[in-house]
Amino acid sequence: MQDPVQGERFLSNPTVTDLKHALVQVGYLADDGLAMALFLAQQLGQPLLLEGEPGVGKTMAAKALAQSMATELIRLQCYDGITPSEALYEWNYQRQLLAIRLAESKPGREDPRGLKQKDLFVEEFLVERPLLRALRHPGSTAAVLLIDEIDRADSEFEALLFEFLGEGTVTIPELGTVTGVNQPVVILTSNRSRELHDALKRRCYYHWIEFPGQVRAMEIIRLNVPEARDDLVQAAAAFVRGARALDLDKPPGMAEAIDWVSALSLLGVSRLERTIVGRTLGSILKTPDDLATAQNAIEDGSLPVSLP
Repeated sequence: MQDPVQGERFLSNPTVTDLKHALVQVGYLADDGLAMALFLAQQLGQPLLLEGEPGVGKTMAAKALAQSMATELIRLQCYDGITPSEALYEWNYQRQLLAIRLAESKPGREDPRGLKQKDLFVEEFLVERPLLRALRHPGSTAAVLLIDEIDRADSEFEALLFEFLGEGTVTIPELGTVTGVNQPVVILTSNRSRELHDALKRRCYYHWIEFPGQVRAMEIIRLNVPEARDDLVQAAAAFVRGARALDLDKPPGMAEAIDWVSALSLLGVSRLERTIVGRTLGSILKTPDDLATAQNAIEDGSLPVSLP
């Protein structure tokens, strides 16, 4: 997607280092690879496809980028059965019908059929949905458009996005082709529940977000839960990493780790103990089978609750 006013973009974060710093200021710690991917999406206007396991911070990356740019985040949540009218635009049929009735009620009208079709399909009756709204975002700063969990939509919906991702335009048959003056920064996320079409991938810059290592996980937790004690952060990060090594249906991600440490800090916990871990596992594990697996691992010692 080419940005006709790219110069506006460069005012936000002129270097990758500047962007990393801006992200930290809004509570998001990006590694060098992710920071580079976000920087290129911001500066070049190329859509960014972020993939990774649930909970590694894909959606939060888009939110943090919007915050760092002090601009609006426009989100399109994908799901099975999503329709074009929910993503692009639709016509306000109720208002169109009302306009027809009002026209028909006026005495001495020239057209006995009421309004002509060309009078009904105009801006007045157009309802913007996320893609069109992002394309026509007012102001000098581009909006950030998050197309979240694109893998949950079907392949037909992917094809619908090709024009938007490749050309930065939306075609409305009744009005023509809409090209944004200030192209949005577009971020797509996927949990890889299915393989995406090659044509969509070709239009995007690609980045895979790995679950962070122990040290980086601690840094992320500290950034988001600054009130937590270091011993708690270290033990919680180690516990979550150990839990991810178990045979779980839904391994915990960083989002769950942050929620857990936040809950423990709220409870005044300064160090992990078996009792408190058992009572708060619902912060990081979300199925009965996973809870049972973790409890068994704690009992047999294969999943330690405190640092040696």
